[in-house]
Amino acid sequence: MQTSFTLRMFKPTDLERVMHINRVCLPENYTTFFFMNLHESFPATFIVAEENGEVVGYIMCRIETGLSNFGLLGITKKAHVISIAVLPTHQRQGIGHALMQEAMRNMLLYKARECYLEVRASNTPAVSLYKKMGFDIIRRIRGYYIDGEDAYVMARKLPFELDLKEKEHRP
Repeated sequence: MQTSFTLRMFKPTDLERVMHINRVCLPENYTTFFFMNLHESFPATFIVAEENGEVVGYIMCRIETGLSNFGLLGITKKAHVISIAVLPTHQRQGIGHALMQEAMRNMLLYKARECYLEVRASNTPAVSLYKKMGFDIIRRIRGYYIDGEDAYVMARKLPFELDLKEKEHRP
């Protein structure tokens, strides 16, 4: 299915729609304060996808300082993908991939040297997407989610290299 969507920075007027997408797509829900705090602290990594003027997906991240997921880097700045979701009717159209790419590009503005996230061990499509984007499974956290499901911690080093097709279309 061919789709046409645009990415842009989250605006406070998007909050209700983003919270709706979060509730529809994910069992982990957050408070208004949590969303707005991430927006205020790390606006470049809080991105929405729009189709026909309607927000259909989002990604929000924060930047942390801590031990590298790759051991050799010691203490480093890490970008943590807190939440990414795309409405079911808009999935499998490249929106999640585009949101991840844009967020990883923007993580560099905060001088992040790596990116990590947690994903349900059973979420095969997401794990596959992240692997295609250069993420490796670093470890498994047993019982991470409130329903008892395990999570994979997946990580990759930054910067995120643009694929060749994208480089050809950029000025």
